[in-house]
Amino acid sequence: MRIEPAHKVKSRRTAEAVLSALGVTHGGLLELGGDLPEGKGMASSSADLVATVRAVGAAFGRSFSPAETEAFLRGVEPADGVMYDEIVCFHHRGVRLGRRLGTLPPFAVVAHDEGGQVDTVAHNRTAGPIGAGDRREYARLLDRLTTAVTEGDLPSVGEVATRSAELNGRRRERPGFDRLRVLCAEVGGLGLVLAHSGTLLGVLLEAGDPELDAKSAHIRAGCTALGGEVSVHRSLGAGDDWTRPHRGQPTGPAAPVPVSHPAAEPSALPHELEI
Repeated sequence: MRIEPAHKVKSRRTAEAVLSALGVTHGGLLELGGDLPEGKGMASSSADLVATVRAVGAAFGRSFSPAETEAFLRGVEPADGVMYDEIVCFHHRGVRLGRRLGTLPPFAVVAHDEGGQVDTVAHNRTAGPIGAGDRREYARLLDRLTTAVTEGDLPSVGEVATRSAELNGRRRERPGFDRLRVLCAEVGGLGLVLAHSGTLLGVLLEAGDPELDAKSAHIRAGCTALGGEVSVHRSLGAGDDWTRPHRGQPTGPAAPVPVSHPAAEPSALPHELEI
């Protein structure tokens, strides 16, 4: 089995697992492409792996359920729940669904990149355990988020996201967090989000806000002193077609941890399998 680009070894392992499950003994060429940056916490690896499962399956006239896709990814690396077309609580280390939460209107995330890359496998190997007190608080946050998604309560979603980000900040220092908090308050943002195993943190806004451009520009200007890059991303939401590429609408990590939100459509990644 050959993979292009060659460094996508996790996709090769996943492709080989799918071929084995299909009873296929010969290899092929899998080409992966996409514009999600790696090591930033935007679920690029998970998107690659889910796209791999779908591409290999499609080459043989097969499709796989989200649960079957989880099984192929399990053991390759911790993954996000991008195989589900909705917001889900996802056990990323065990690679299994926790609960389905539903959908919300699309969000915009004005994200600051603190630079560098984070390797998901290495991060999860070295991250310390979460204490009992924090686990109880995360459970309460998840219950609150479940209700907020059901009711379409965007301010509560933002509050949960912010608190989850604060809890993660105890485990890994994020130099720009306080500055982003100030900027969020200045533009009336919904809250803060960050990539737990990545380099992005940002301000959560409503994608349909008529003042979105002005607020984004204010946050961008306010991040100048932090250095690095600022980008704007749009999540998929209720009413969007989750199975087709949304060109011109960058996506990003719009849901707070402890849930995992599809950071990009796996099917949007151009892929080609030659057998």
